[in-house]
Amino acid sequence: MGGLGTTEIVVIAVVALILFGPSKIPEFAKQCGRAVNMFKKGLKDGLEDETPKKDEPVHKA
Repeated sequence: MGGLGTTEIVVIAVVALILFGPSKIPEFAKQCGRAVNMFKKGLKDGLEDETPKKDEPVHKA
């Protein structure tokens, strides 16, 4: 339960084509890809900011 089958994916694709049109789908996918990349970069930068560097003293609370 919870998985998408072939029929569900086809229905979603047809509805997306009807709502957005064939010219808008590639632009929408491109924007989603950019958003995912920015999110991943933000997570990576946030984790790097929290890890202490070699020359920084470690403060324990």
